[in-house]
Amino acid sequence: MNFIWPVALWLLAALPLLVVIYAWLLRRRKKSALRYASLALVREAMGARQSIRRHIPPLLFLLAIGTMIVASARPVAVVTLPSQEMTIILAIDVSGSMRATDVEPTRLAAAQAAAKAFVAEQSREVRIGIVSFAATASLVQRPTTNREDAIIAIERLQLQPGTAIGSSIIVSLAALFPDGSIDVGALLGGSERRGRGWPPDRPPQFVEPPPPVPAGSYSSGAIIVLTDGQRTTGPDSVEAARIAADRGVRVYTVGVGTSAGEIISFEGWSMRVGLDEDTLKEVADLTGGEYYYAGTATDLRKVYEALSSRVVLKKQETEVTALFSAAGAALALLSALLSLLWFNRML
Repeated sequence: MNFIWPVALWLLAALPLLVVIYAWLLRRRKKSALRYASLALVREAMGARQSIRRHIPPLLFLLAIGTMIVASARPVAVVTLPSQEMTIILAIDVSGSMRATDVEPTRLAAAQAAAKAFVAEQSREVRIGIVSFAATASLVQRPTTNREDAIIAIERLQLQPGTAIGSSIIVSLAALFPDGSIDVGALLGGSERRGRGWPPDRPPQFVEPPPPVPAGSYSSGAIIVLTDGQRTTGPDSVEAARIAADRGVRVYTVGVGTSAGEIISFEGWSMRVGLDEDTLKEVADLTGGEYYYAGTATDLRKVYEALSSRVVLKKQETEVTALFSAAGAALALLSALLSLLWFNRML
């Protein structure tokens, strides 16, 4: 715990002096009582229980003073709070392999259902953007607090050939940083440029990359990448993850499907589609995120439920003066109430 005004803590040095004054008052009161009653009568009137009780209200009042002094130093603690300015980008794989039925009814349908449930459960302060990716990556819904727009964008996803996981990360980063600090065209080697759905009135501009920050330190946004296969085109997934890590953006990866995969046909081609878990784990570890495996539709829903609690909460330094002030006031009030109840006087 830190303090904004630590100099105020010097007032705590006065507490031992208050204890000495209290002990002196007790001795003075005892001498005064002995003038009018014998020692035997005093001991009879004041049993052990009564003797302990008489010290409880002053002790509580002393604790109240100490708590108030700490409050005056304006304490600051690291607490976990819901983020009020959070942006989450859902990057969903729409490659042909997502038509596989090893996750019922299909991988894409299960992913869409889980993603829509995830969107609906977020608080209204959270902005959600949708990126679809196959051979290219496209921003199909800019970050918005309108849940209906995000859900409609998810429902309209269509299957396409190819899997460009690295492209999805870069386009998602550009959605998180729309100020032009991410040059999509340059990072994608000119193969995709802005992609369908990218704001035509705000093309990414080339700027010097910002100095790297600790991985996972960016608390205002995160990326969730859901995919079922291996990269077949676009920039390297790990290199794209390094760009995200340098900006402190966490990338959570979700692997859909079974490890054995499935043989599917798409546009005249037959192929076995498997899951590249090693790369997805490396992407998550590199950026401070986590990897989740979803082998069934139920698993996928559970993954999004877990992500909902992880990406929306963040740790931050928060002033907790009010808590200490309230505790001090409560201790002082309790001290006064006990004194009135037991001795019919205030302390």
